Amino acid sequence: MAKGGGREAGAIGRILGLAAAGCAFLILVGLGIWQLERLAWKQELTAQVETRANAIVRALPPAAAWGQLTRARSEYDHVAVTGTFDHAKETLVYTVLSDTKAPFKGQGYLVITPLMLPGGHAVLVNRGFVPADRRDPATRAAGQVAGVVSITGLLRFPEEASLFVPANDPAKNDWYRREPGEIAAARGLKGAAPFLIDADASRNPGGLPQGGETRVAFPNRHLEYALTWFGLAAALVGVVAAVAISRRARKTSLLS
Repeated sequence: MAKGGGREAGAIGRILGLAAAGCAFLILVGLGIWQLERLAWKQELTAQVETRANAIVRALPPAAAWGQLTRARSEYDHVAVTGTFDHAKETLVYTVLSDTKAPFKGQGYLVITPLMLPGGHAVLVNRGFVPADRRDPATRAAGQVAGVVSITGLLRFPEEASLFVPANDPAKNDWYRREPGEIAAARGLKGAAPFLIDADASRNPGGLPQGGETRVAFPNRHLEYALTWFGLAAALVGVVAAVAISRRARKTSLLS
């Protein structure tokens, strides 16, 4: 009786083990398929960004049409706009610039300055990067250009929240994300655009801010990740097969 019960328990254990292995296999394959879907999405995104960023420059739509612009249809559009900077209301957004061929990099800030348009509207312009020791506008006075200027750059929507980037703290004037709504509210800008413009690499007097630092290429390791998940699934199949063959060989040996 005990012997029969042991065989029954062993059979149940093998069934449960196979079920667990089957579930793990399906999960691994599912993760691989998900990474392939992410690969297709990333390739489409990169192609879309490159197409828009390298398109012919168009005039920024008038304020009446700003509400019709969406991230899906307008992000990275190549636009131009003319106005006057209000340097007294610039905002410094903390960043670390590493992947650049320009002279300045490391810890520093993106200089976000409202460009005042005829009619009273404003567009926040990311004028570019300044190193931490040049955050004081007095240390880069030549770049605080006065009068009417024309800005060419890429239209950008609010930076999406991330677990790795702290939230802005307007009360302390600590900024970590490009959030035009929050910045406009903190600076008392009424009728500000719900987006920003990342200025291109046209040189500012004195070399700062350092424009043209918009990332238009994105890390893409999804194929590598997909192959990893599929490889783990194949390895699991191999382990299960090896165990089954080993058990069968042991059983045959006992019967002979």
